[in-house]
Amino acid sequence: MVFRSENQDCGFWGVRLDDVREDDPPVWVQTRHGWVPFLDRVSLACVELVLSEALFGGGGRLYNACELPADLLARVPERFARIALPDYPMWTGPEEYPVRWFSAPGQLLRQDGSDVHSWLHVRGRTRADLREICEIIPGPWALAYAEDLV
Repeated sequence: MVFRSENQDCGFWGVRLDDVREDDPPVWVQTRHGWVPFLDRVSLACVELVLSEALFGGGGRLYNACELPADLLARVPERFARIALPDYPMWTGPEEYPVRWFSAPGQLLRQDGSDVHSWLHVRGRTRADLREICEIIPGPWALAYAEDLV
C-alpha cells in the first residue's frame, strides 16, 4: 500500500499488504533497484516525511545544498547534533546511503551518503542561520545566492 510518492513520481514509499495490520509496520521504498527496506516503523517514516518537507518546502531563500568535498565530511557530525533517526536508504539508490539528519538551533541538515560524493541539504530558520551553516561548511554551495550568505 503506497502512502507517499516523490513529487515527480520517481520514488514511492509503502507498507506491504501482509504487514498492514501491524501497529507500526515496516516501510519500504521503491528505488531504481526495486523495493528495499526504508525504516522499520511507519511512525519513523512519518517523522522523516515531516523533516523532508520542512527541509525542501516553503521557499528557497532559506535552503541550499552542496556536494561535500572529502575534507568536509567529518565537519557535519562534529559541529551539528545527530537527529535520532536510524540510517536509511535514499530513494535514488544505494550510492547515497546512508541518509542522516543533523540539527542545531534554527538549522536543519540532511547528509545523503558518507562517501566523497555525498550531498548536504540545509535549511535555516533565518538567513543568519543559513549563513552560519555555510560558514561552518564552506562547500561548493549549489544555489546562486550562496555568495551573499558567506
